Parts: sequence; structure tokens; C-alpha cells
Amino acid sequence: MPYTPSGFFCDRLIRERERRDGEGSLNKPLRFNGQDFTVLRQESLQRKTLFEDDSFPATVESLGFKELGHKSNKVKNIVWKRPKEICENPQFIVGGASRTDICQGDLGDCWLLAAIACLTLNEKLLYRVVPQEQSFSEGYGGIFHFQFWRYGDWVDVVIDDRIPTFNNQLVFTKSAERNEFWSALLEKAYAKLHGSYEALKGGNTTEAMEDFTGGVTEFYEMKEAPKELYKIMKKALERGSLMGCSIDSLVPARFETRTVTGLVKGHAYSVTAVDECKPSQQKDSKVRLVRLRNPWGQVEWNGPWSDNSKEWTTLSKADKDKLQHQSAEDGEFWMSFEDFKKNYTKIEICNLTPDALEDDKIHKWTVSVNEGRWVRGCSAGGCRNYPDTFWTNPQYRLRLLEEDDDPEDNEVGCTFVVALMQKNRRKERKMGANLFTIGFAIYEVPKEMHGNKQHMQKDFFLFNSSKARCKSYINLREVTQRFRLSSGEYVIVPSTYEPHQEGEFILRVFSEKRNTSEEIENRIEADHPVPAPASAGEESEEDQQFRSIFQEIAGDVSRRSEFSLWCVSQDMEITANELKNVLNRVITKHKDLNTEGFSLESCRSMIALMDMDGTSRLNLQEFRHLWNKIKQWQGIFKHYNADQSGSINSYEMRNAVNDAGFRLNNQLYDIITMRYANENMNIDFDSFISCLVRLEAMFRAFQAFDQDGDGTIRLSVLEWLQLTMYA
Repeated sequence: MPYTPSGFFCDRLIRERERRDGEGSLNKPLRFNGQDFTVLRQESLQRKTLFEDDSFPATVESLGFKELGHKSNKVKNIVWKRPKEICENPQFIVGGASRTDICQGDLGDCWLLAAIACLTLNEKLLYRVVPQEQSFSEGYGGIFHFQFWRYGDWVDVVIDDRIPTFNNQLVFTKSAERNEFWSALLEKAYAKLHGSYEALKGGNTTEAMEDFTGGVTEFYEMKEAPKELYKIMKKALERGSLMGCSIDSLVPARFETRTVTGLVKGHAYSVTAVDECKPSQQKDSKVRLVRLRNPWGQVEWNGPWSDNSKEWTTLSKADKDKLQHQSAEDGEFWMSFEDFKKNYTKIEICNLTPDALEDDKIHKWTVSVNEGRWVRGCSAGGCRNYPDTFWTNPQYRLRLLEEDDDPEDNEVGCTFVVALMQKNRRKERKMGANLFTIGFAIYEVPKEMHGNKQHMQKDFFLFNSSKARCKSYINLREVTQRFRLSSGEYVIVPSTYEPHQEGEFILRVFSEKRNTSEEIENRIEADHPVPAPASAGEESEEDQQFRSIFQEIAGDVSRRSEFSLWCVSQDMEITANELKNVLNRVITKHKDLNTEGFSLESCRSMIALMDMDGTSRLNLQEFRHLWNKIKQWQGIFKHYNADQSGSINSYEMRNAVNDAGFRLNNQLYDIITMRYANENMNIDFDSFISCLVRLEAMFRAFQAFDQDGDGTIRLSVLEWLQLTMYA
């Protein structure tokens, strides 16, 4: 969905300031919807009332928008109740949070529950997401809170404890213990983060894994899995990584259907352990096993090494105890690693970031995080198949500084993982938003361009092939891939597959060694060439004609007040309306511009730019200066209006602005496109000149206030309004 500069960009500036103040970290999470858990709980306790969350109310709107919306029969009998209305002795956590506390209800969010089950295996991670100081007894005020990682920031989400029920049973996630509610409340907080319960329907386990840890996920297709997959899985679990797997369902009608072996297609499972055992009949070799959990809390594998299979009789009691073998219909089961590879089609491993690996002395990630945005008509250039616009996508300079200590297969290079994540698509699903098909390409920067922060131009991509790229463009929230390249400088270009698709994203680069990544074009500056005033002898025919028109309009006494006549007698000056007449009489002679002429508002901005004495009029000298600028800008416009259509394609605007002497960043180009392009993403001559006039005026005003030249200014409200209202 489109954003307005006054909304999106102001919010973005606020977020950037918050980050500089430490907001958004684990120790200082952002308050979701501005709600402070401590303050709200204290207010509820003082008033002796239970908290009711107006930002996620107990109404149909919080349930959903389609299948769980107003017109759905499913919601008619749903009653929101607090745990104390459901059972006599509700508890937040009973006997410690465990995998059996997560049983799926009537919502297709097995992907989320599989991730929660993985989370319970790491107590340190669990209690980051689920703060422990919460209960239904001491300090109870009907309010709870949970913390999630969201696009680079940690956020604290406050909820009340009203939960959807049907016949006094929880409709969605529940615990095997009837009086335990932490998992149901965690699901509600996650639903609030995304706008509704229905927004959680359908997804990928990795999405929730990353939202619980801030980590990065790698995928392995079983048919293409590396030989050392078992070792990878074992090492990942030892490091606290979260792991999920699934069986692809090729036929939609069979989605989430049980097979004869007890496994479910199109369904997400948690990998909760990998281990080895030595059956009594096998003298030398060991059997490698994998433990999995079905979020349903039931329906298990019935093949070899299932709960009651004969294979368990070949193990000693010590081995059974080590593997925590149980014969219970709890959704958790063991199977051999070979059967695991045969039956499952995909495995996902969420590697943790440095703050989640404080106790790991072996492995540390270096992480670079960049926020970006694709804007239709400016920076939504599509993939490499669209060479005319591909180069306009956001670009990120990557510097690989150190090579691996222990390169595999004797290959020298730097190992790193690139993760491109699109933002907010799940939350905007109720407005018809779907996941974009996204991907990225990596280009090597020539040595002569190292350190140059300029945006790579169209020709660079026409004559250089990518050094690496993601395997495919895909409609997932995040696309990730591991690479190994020589140390040096590279450009990462993230994009949607099709051009003109507008959305936000976050680009992360993870490496074991040092790397830096930053968006190209973070330098903002302007040249201010002042055209030399032409002498009378150098005047062209157009200049002479122009002087004549100026004198004619400025001296037309029939349209002037007594005060204006006095001004003319002192020094001929023209108003915005008169400037409009002058310019448009001259512009009409340029048939190639195909313009309806300048608007009155444009002319007012021009006068504001050149008005040095505050009269809101221009004298001949001021106007000549302005006219020389307009002629210069007219030449730039004609250059990019090669097809003589009378307008510039908005994707070309960054080059035109650069030729006019302004170096901007992508955020500013985005604003220009939204402010000056029409619905067809074209910018006409009037809008083009208005844009450059505004840039020139605002740069000039800033430099006037920035007297010490440090690139920052401080304005009072009055100064800010005076500056922006007249520009």
C-alpha cells in the first residue's frame, strides 16, 4: 500500500532516532502501539479493574477479515473469556514451559506452533519472548506482555487476557494442561502484532523462528541436502538453533492430510533432538535418530523407532533414558535419520545472532542490517530481466574484509549469508496484499571504483554479469542463501521479480568474519552554479523578446494599484501571476515541451526561491537569474525527454536531478517520485521545474542556517513554519 511522506517518512525518522537512543534493543524494546506494560498494569491495579486492550479489542475485527470476519458463521458463537472464567485455578506456566504446552486449535498456524515448540528447547530464548514475571495471582491485572523481533527491532507487545472460546473451550492454541495459558496468550500477542488471528493462517516456520530470535534461516531441500546434513543438524541444535521441517503437498486438496505412516503432508513439524544409539544386535555401527514433534499434540509416525515399535526393545535402559523415550500420544516421536530424509522434503534451520550466542565461544556472527523500500516509479525496478529499470533498485555496497580461517575444500574466500526479507505483507493481507516474488543479485565492484559510493548506473549492469545471486526469485517473506566470495567490494541489488511493485524490506548480511554493508548514495549535497548575467550585447533574440515582455507586463499601469505604480516607478517588479504570464508566453514557443504551462503555485515557489528582499515580487535582475536557471534545467529536461513525449519517466528522474547538481539518497528520490510524478509515473515540465526550484530553495535555506557547516541545524517552530510555508 502507498505511504505519504508526512506519514511514512516521519515515522521512519522517528524510528531512526529511537535506534540512536538505544531503542529497539533486547534491553530496551520498542513499545508496540506506544503501550507501556509496567504503567498499564500499575494503573489497572490502582483502579482495581482488569485491563482491556482497546488497540486489540475482544471483537470480530481482532479475529479476522474473511474466514473469521463479520460475514463468517465461524465467529457467531465465539465468546471472549478470561482464564479465570474458563477454569478455577488458571496458571501462566505449569511445571515449566515445554513442547506439550502447544496444541493446535482451529487456526492454520501450525508453522507458528512448530516454532514455539522449538523455542521451549532453549530456556534462555524462551524467556526473552515470554517474560517470567507474570501470573494470575500476584500482581494480576488482566494484562500480559511478550517480546518479538520485528524487522531489526525488538518490540514489547501488550495484551489483555481475554481469549476466544467456544463452549468454554479455547478456539485456538491451547495447552495439554487445561489450566495453563502461556501458549494461548503468546499466540494472541503474535496475532496482535500482525493485526488479527486470521493473519496467522498459513506460513513458514522460519518466519516465527526469526521473530522469536532475530536469527537468519537457511533451507535445505532433502533431495539436494549435503552429505554432512546430520552433522549440520546436530551442531545447530547444540548451538541453540531452532529447526523445523515439512513434507510438501503437491495436490492442494491433500493439504494437511495424514499418510499411512502417520505423517502429515503440507504440515510443519519441529525437530527437537538428534542423537545416536547402539542396538544390541549391531556390534559396531550406531543408528542415527531424529526426534520430531507434531504441533497438533497427536498424530505420530508409526514406522521404525515410533513410540511402540520393536526397535526400542533392542536398546538398554540407559539408552532409552538418554533418549527420553516415552510411549504417549503427545505428538512427539523418534525416527531414523534415513527415514527422516526419505519422508521429509525440506528442513529449515534458524541460526542465531550474536546476542543469542553469548555462551558460544566457537561461533559468532557479524551482522549488517539495512532497511530499504521499493517505490513505484523510482526504486521498484524489478529483476535483471528489466534492464531499463533494474539499475534503479536500492543498491548496497558490501565489503568483505577477512577470509575464512578454515576454508572447506581448500577454497579461499569469505563465507557469508544474505537474507532479504519483505516487510508487513502478512499484516496487510486484509487489504489484499500478498507476498511479492523477491530475490537479489551480487555484482563485483571494479577496483578503480572501490570507495566510490555512487549509485551504479544502467550501463554497469548491461556490461557486467552478476558474481552471485539467489537460486531463484520466490514468494516467501525472506529469501536467504550462503555464498563464498573473495575479499573485496560488491554491490547487492535486492528486487521484486516484476517492476513497479511497492513495498518495504530489510537486507541483512551475516558472516563469520568482518563485513560491512551500507546503502549506496548516503551523501546529500548540491552544487549552486550561479549563471553569469548576460550583458546587453550578448542578448539572444529570445532574451530580447523576454525583456520586452517583462517590461510590457511589469509596466502595464492599467492593472496596477497606486502602490504598485510606485514600485514600478522605483524598479519594475512582477508578481507570481505576472511571472506565470511571462513564462507561459515564452514556453508556448517551445512546441517540443508539450506542456500546458506553469501553474500559479509553481510561480509562487519560483518567486520564493529568488525573492531576496521579501517583497514577494521579482525585479528584472532576479528574474534574469531565474530565467537562466530555467533554461539550464530545460536543457536537462529535453535530454531525458528524448521521445519528445513532453515528460520524463520517473525512473530517469534521479539522473536528471543529478545533472542539475543535486546528489540525493534513495529516500529523497522516493519522495520526489511521490510528490511530482503522475499516475503513469511520468513527470511533466512544470513538475520538473517545480521540483528543482524546491530543491534549490531548501538547500539554500539549510546552508543559511548551517553556519558552522556541520550538516545539522536547530530551528524553532516559528522558523520551521516560516521556512516551509513560504518555500
